[in-house]
Amino acid sequence: MWRRVVGAVALALAALALGTFVAGEVGEVAVLRTFAADGTPHDTKLWVVDVDGTPWVRVARPGRAWFQRLRANPKLVLVRGGRAQRCRPVLRTSPEARERANAAFAAKYGWVDRWYGMLLRKDAVPIELVPIDGPGA
Repeated sequence: MWRRVVGAVALALAALALGTFVAGEVGEVAVLRTFAADGTPHDTKLWVVDVDGTPWVRVARPGRAWFQRLRANPKLVLVRGGRAQRCRPVLRTSPEARERANAAFAAKYGWVDRWYGMLLRKDAVPIELVPIDGPGA
């Protein structure tokens, strides 16, 4: 009896994890390339939106490794649609900026954004990616 219950719970959790992973790949997924202190590049897949013509990303939890690298070394490259663009990150923490970013993500990613918000997002920080002239790294 217990084996069936444990098996059913494990199967349900596996299905939830797989569904969440697949849902995260719905819509546009870009790559944010950050750099370690020694210059080693690290690619992170994430969602991107445009707010007033400028790309924005959002870190769901500020403790994430890519965000810590970005704070230590603000050099970054956004790879979007196969095109690499060097950018300067600008943290936008005002309530108005958070609201604008959240509205843009909700409009673009819909129910998937709400789902991720319930599961993963805590103290999300919106980041405007101001393009720097010239191709990316």
